[in-house]
Amino acid sequence: MSKTGIVELLEAGLRAEAMRQQAIANNIANMRTPGYRRLDVKFEELLAKAMESGDLGDLEDLEEFVPQMYRPKNTAVKPDGNDVNLEVEVGELVKNALRHKALIRLLNKKYSQIDNAITIR
Repeated sequence: MSKTGIVELLEAGLRAEAMRQQAIANNIANMRTPGYRRLDVKFEELLAKAMESGDLGDLEDLEEFVPQMYRPKNTAVKPDGNDVNLEVEVGELVKNALRHKALIRLLNKKYSQIDNAITIR
């Protein structure tokens, strides 16, 4: 059994960003739905907690770093019971895109390093 490596963590981060993209799209699509409460994704907190403990575990244990969708319920609720704010969602969309781009760049860099290590030049 191998320990969780950077590639696996980057891939887990990409899965979290994909899930967050879905949550944001769902929030925007339901911004006028009475009673709808926005969705968000927990991932960074779970990963940070594991990294602080110094125990990232084996790849099989990566399940504990699986992104989790939840309803934060800490935002202002409008009279119709909906708490989606378009400006907040657009901001989250931009942050998510930047995180996604950074993760892709890091993953490409890691694959390039692996390729260079394998290829004799």
